[in-house]
Amino acid sequence: MREGLYEESATPARGVTEAKWYTAFRVIAIIAFVVAALMVAFAFNYVPIVLAGTVDEETGQVYTAARVFYIAAYFVFVALMAGTGALFWKFKNRYNVSYDYIFVEDELRVSRVFNGVRRKFYKRFNADMILKMGKCANDSFHQVTAGMGKKQIIYLTSNREPAEGKEFFYMLYSSTTEKSVYILECKTQLIEYIVRAAGRNKWESR
Repeated sequence: MREGLYEESATPARGVTEAKWYTAFRVIAIIAFVVAALMVAFAFNYVPIVLAGTVDEETGQVYTAARVFYIAAYFVFVALMAGTGALFWKFKNRYNVSYDYIFVEDELRVSRVFNGVRRKFYKRFNADMILKMGKCANDSFHQVTAGMGKKQIIYLTSNREPAEGKEFFYMLYSSTTEKSVYILECKTQLIEYIVRAAGRNKWESR
């Protein structure tokens, strides 16, 4: 085991704008959830009103089709509100996402940070399972990714252009459950730690 600790983060270049989108999606989701909850609560009053209003007072005839339509339409709208809330709540996590890289004890640990507040652990990368590493600007990146599906190339950054002082590096990683290429946006210091642990022969210089 090699001693070493290095921490770095890849933050979105449009963080201020994306934070606003995150907040907007969150607010819309909460409003939709509140509307759905209020409608469910009101259903205890609405259903008896529908049942009473679909009976002919003179003949006592029950309009079953009308009952089914009004009640079904009501709960379909409730479901739409709940679904809208769930959709916006899920998609808010696509905005203002940072990635924290921590290298410690021959292991790269990556976490995602949503809107600078909620941190969620993503994955551990064992240095022994790294097959190749290099710069994404090199020819070796295209050779490694040739024939790979989009789901096998995973970006551990929200940016599509590296920030100043950083570069995009690829890491071909293989375990018992996967063989994927991961893209890191970081300084060379982090890569030096990983290469030292994985072995110099894993580094592709061209």
